[in-house]
Amino acid sequence: MAPHIARRTRVALMTIVMFGIVVAFLAPLAQMTLTSLKSERQISQAHAPLLPSDPRTYTYRGQRYDVYLVPVDGAVRELALVKKGRTESGFVDPAEPEKGVITWRGSWRGLQPSWTLAPQWSNYSDVWNLIDFPRLLFNTVAIALIGTLGTVLSCTLVAYGFARFRFPGRGPLFTLLIATIFLPATVTLIPMYTVFAKIGWVGTWLPLLVPTFFANAYNVFLLRQYFMTIPREMDEAASIDGAGPLRTLRSVIVPQAWPAITAVTLFHFVYTWNDYFTPLVYLSGQPDLQPLQVGLAAFNGLYTHNPAYIQAGTMMTIAVPVLLFVCFQRTFVRGIMSTGVDK
Repeated sequence: MAPHIARRTRVALMTIVMFGIVVAFLAPLAQMTLTSLKSERQISQAHAPLLPSDPRTYTYRGQRYDVYLVPVDGAVRELALVKKGRTESGFVDPAEPEKGVITWRGSWRGLQPSWTLAPQWSNYSDVWNLIDFPRLLFNTVAIALIGTLGTVLSCTLVAYGFARFRFPGRGPLFTLLIATIFLPATVTLIPMYTVFAKIGWVGTWLPLLVPTFFANAYNVFLLRQYFMTIPREMDEAASIDGAGPLRTLRSVIVPQAWPAITAVTLFHFVYTWNDYFTPLVYLSGQPDLQPLQVGLAAFNGLYTHNPAYIQAGTMMTIAVPVLLFVCFQRTFVRGIMSTGVDK
């Protein structure tokens, strides 16, 4: 086989494999989207089509009848069932109703209904009203934005200190900070809840927001690694021009660290947006303050009989994080890749 033919074959195989991976990765999202547009009747029926559809009907002499796929003379025809029987039934051909009722021998219960494409867009408006989506959305956005702002500010300052300043115990202190990543959240849950309960913060947003202004090890590590890739000569040049540490951070470090800062912002925003357990613990008795995840869980318990409503609510909830990732994907990936540079 010629080298160029072998190369083309490899490229074609890699393209097919990548396409298969993308399809497999997006399959659950596609299934969720299709389910959110289905009617409760379609979901409850066996052998229903994959696409959102409704059973086809036909009006004959002022009455609506269901249309079935009926085998007649070796061909399958779409006929409206106007008279049900055990051994024989009466059908009308919607294409030729003037021919009257056609007698068909057999059990009509074994026939498959005819479906027509009919996405139920009203599922989204129903969920919007049933779940009080505007209130839950406002709570989620407020908690996510304030928490993200606190995380970015605090982590940027702490990372800048570890990346640029030399002080006694910097190495052991940074090691201790990184070690907290391996501390399970369940270990600190009860002590933190006890403290917040004693100071009267339980039932408010304060336990969700105040800790974000004290940095966290994971984001500090990402930002520190990126800050260390910025040449120190730029700091020295800013110092010669009379810039202090905060001015250097604001005018030199931050403009060059936007990819890493964007990555940290997206990380924390998506984490806060999807967080269910923490708001459930601290806001369990305050439905007016709860975010989407807690409200959606309660909604799912009430409408287990209608998976379309549940999937519609889920699609509405994940729309914002997915949109943010699509808009900032390139900057996000660049920030993640740059933080892994050894320095």
